[in-house]
Amino acid sequence: MEKLFMLLLLALAATGKSSVVSAADAYESPQFRVVHLESDFEIRLYKEISWMSALVNGTSFQNSTKQGFHRLYQYLQGANRNSTCFSMTKPVLTTIVPSHSGGSPSSYIVRYYLPAAYNNKSPPPPLAELNLQLDKWKSHCIAVRKFTGYARDDNVEKEKDGLVASLGKSLMQGMDQNQNYNYSIAQYNASKHPTGRINEVWMDVLGFAAEGCAQ
Repeated sequence: MEKLFMLLLLALAATGKSSVVSAADAYESPQFRVVHLESDFEIRLYKEISWMSALVNGTSFQNSTKQGFHRLYQYLQGANRNSTCFSMTKPVLTTIVPSHSGGSPSSYIVRYYLPAAYNNKSPPPPLAELNLQLDKWKSHCIAVRKFTGYARDDNVEKEKDGLVASLGKSLMQGMDQNQNYNYSIAQYNASKHPTGRINEVWMDVLGFAAEGCAQ
């Protein structure tokens, strides 16, 4: 399974600042515009997004991402009602769901971005044994912090804490760094790409004073 996951991530190239897919970039990504920019994070307004999602019960970010993506890859390769094959997109997004007890996370949601052609129509349903769900996001704002290197069990929470601290200082006074917030890790690079790697921490932003952000 680990070998399969590495092969899948070989399809992902490093993302640039633009949300528009260029002719040289074969991998489609969700579209957004930056509505606020700071030195260590930015606020993006994303358009509506459709994901195919895999819920994984586990305590390891890395292992859960691999397990969830293994199921998603089967869907991409035609394990759906119409035997439709999908192109690879980016990023691979893993949402960390905090435990109610305040301890280590107990579940993760691994997501494949469905191409924009499926924003206004339903994709073919996955085979039941894959246990996947269609997840549609309305247009909303997301706070994003970039970090380099590999996203691992021992650094993703630290990167999330850095984003929470930055938001608390700059925009949202009173954010509690000890509170368990839902957050996601977006991975854009191939596993065998050791340098120039780009990952991102995503957190939903509610009530930010920019057009399209208020909820």
